Amino acid sequence: MVARSQATTAYADLRRLLLAGEYRPGERLAEVALAERLGMSRTPVREALRRLQADGLVEGSWRGVAVPLLEPAEIGHAYELRAALEALTAEAAARRVRDGRVPRAELDTLRAHAERAKAETARGDLSAALEHNRNFHGAIASMAANPIVADVLVRVWDRIAISTRDSLAPAHRGDEVAEEHDRLVAAIAEGQPEPAEAIARAHVLATFKTLIDPRGRATCR
Repeated sequence: MVARSQATTAYADLRRLLLAGEYRPGERLAEVALAERLGMSRTPVREALRRLQADGLVEGSWRGVAVPLLEPAEIGHAYELRAALEALTAEAAARRVRDGRVPRAELDTLRAHAERAKAETARGDLSAALEHNRNFHGAIASMAANPIVADVLVRVWDRIAISTRDSLAPAHRGDEVAEEHDRLVAAIAEGQPEPAEAIARAHVLATFKTLIDPRGRATCR
């Protein structure tokens, strides 16, 4: 029981560190160093790494375990998928609002996530901003009431967490994201499926655009 509890703790802690960008793409993860950082033995760390590999947050090879180094094309594919899925969830959420199937409290929660994301971005805490951004989009997925799509979105977000966080770094992007979130919230709250779908898709593609150099290549992995 203790070993299982430690493995669960190790998984949660390492997942948080990875999503916060503490370890960069391509960086190797040594069990000994991780165990020392977490203050536990290597056994629960090893089990946690197996779970994280299943999540796609780390990858294993003959050289050991490392943070995945995505190729530019892979990042592009991930954002294309995210754009399609988030357009779908935004459309479904707005349709359910229009049909009176979404409690007002859920819309209030959505607005609160948007405000927190805006505040953390303005403070320069991009890891916290990323967390609230994920909560914002996760709330929309929840309102869409399609658990399969929501589950896939979690995995897609995990794959591009570092690049999504880095996309918030440009000085102008924080205000743009806040405005895009506000427009998306308004379309959903007003029960407008088609505008919500279009805004959500454009929002994700605008995020990807910040990661593209003048030659059209992804600059972040």
